[in-house]
Amino acid sequence: MKKILIIVALLMFLKPTLPVLDYAINYNYISKVLCKNKDKPKMHCNGKCHLMKELAKASEQEKPIFPNKKTSMQEQEVLFFHKLKSLIVEQIYFQNTTSSGDNYTNLYFYMNSCSTFHPPTLA
Repeated sequence: MKKILIIVALLMFLKPTLPVLDYAINYNYISKVLCKNKDKPKMHCNGKCHLMKELAKASEQEKPIFPNKKTSMQEQEVLFFHKLKSLIVEQIYFQNTTSSGDNYTNLYFYMNSCSTFHPPTLA
């Protein structure tokens, strides 16, 4: 999964260079067929005009939808405020109890033992 993620990230990073790679791979075809200036050999264009057109097309795709801040949608935060009434804290007094549940202490049993429990073995 990590390898696929790395490959996708590299493709997104190298996307602007794809027209240059295409020009380098298909140099003969572009310079002989797609070049606008193939009739003028003194210009030494060799398909660079086609490359510039492809690079311009790729850069147009990279531009954001909203080029300036005036037409862009800005996120606005809405805050609702409701004033609360003041909270009055009153002291509450409890009765002091001397015994805290004798029934509970009678149900509790603890045996202090140093031996380790071993389950019975089946023979």
